[in-house]
Amino acid sequence: MSSSTFPSALSAVTDDGGMSSPSPRSGGPSRRRSFTPEQKLAHLAAYEQAGTEHQGGAYLRREGLYSSLISERRRLRDAGVLKGKAAGEAVGRPTAEQAEIARLHRQLVASQQRLATTETALDIRGKHTRSWSRSPIARRMEGSDAAGTHRVDRG
Repeated sequence: MSSSTFPSALSAVTDDGGMSSPSPRSGGPSRRRSFTPEQKLAHLAAYEQAGTEHQGGAYLRREGLYSSLISERRRLRDAGVLKGKAAGEAVGRPTAEQAEIARLHRQLVASQQRLATTETALDIRGKHTRSWSRSPIARRMEGSDAAGTHRVDRG
């Protein structure tokens, strides 16, 4: 194709003198954000609240955070590392005792969830069994044996 094929389209594009900055990071690399322990806990609480409404991903995008940060902060919170830290104080790795407490806490939460699920299932089954025993079909079947014939008590 020759350049004369699209003369009107090429004339519509004008050069305004150049880009406003030579590169996207013309001012140098941006500073890495840092958060205080209180801010970390606040982000974690806000994310978990948004998660209950199925808006966790939207919260992360809006705040410019990654899910790995949430996982790490949740681990630190559960280990008790973030509690009582001052704004500039370093947040290190949890001690062996803190890690064990966090593990036991996660295990307790998981057990409580399983217990709630089991209780719900047993409650549903119990209601089903009670309603079945009161049904007319169940009452008719009480008088029949497995072959479907009527049993007679011969006292």
